[in-house]
Amino acid sequence: MTVNEYNLAVDEYSDRLYRFVLKSIRDTHKAEDIVQDSYEKLWKNVENVNAAKVKAYLFTTAYHTMIDRIRKEKHSVYADDITMPEQGQENNYTDLAEVLREAVDKLPEVQRMVVLLRDYEGYNYKEIGELTHLSEAQVKVYIYRARVFLKKYIGSIEAVA
Repeated sequence: MTVNEYNLAVDEYSDRLYRFVLKSIRDTHKAEDIVQDSYEKLWKNVENVNAAKVKAYLFTTAYHTMIDRIRKEKHSVYADDITMPEQGQENNYTDLAEVLREAVDKLPEVQRMVVLLRDYEGYNYKEIGELTHLSEAQVKVYIYRARVFLKKYIGSIEAVA
């Protein structure tokens, strides 16, 4: 991969990569850091990456970097960082997008990642499998389970509201 191909990859994929990471972790600063780390890893490995496969390399790298950070943060949570909701506070949902966002946040990590890649980023099952190192069958199962959960969750909210 040449320097020009690297620069083209930055221009072409940085926005999509950022959106993918941001939808998963919902923190702009962390998302920016993960995208930056992904491009740094690409730069360090630029001679070994095929320019035709740079998109898959970037998304796979970002995915694994994000998972590593999530796991690391789970181990470093302190009790004083946990905030309790105020009593009497109700969740009044007026926007389906807000309900869906909350439901997606409740999904297990793997299900959330595959659903975001499929439904938000538009990847097919094979591409998702390559990015996440899952088989195509596993990807389909995780997406199915996630959609069943989302359907039940949204249905239960609408029944209450």
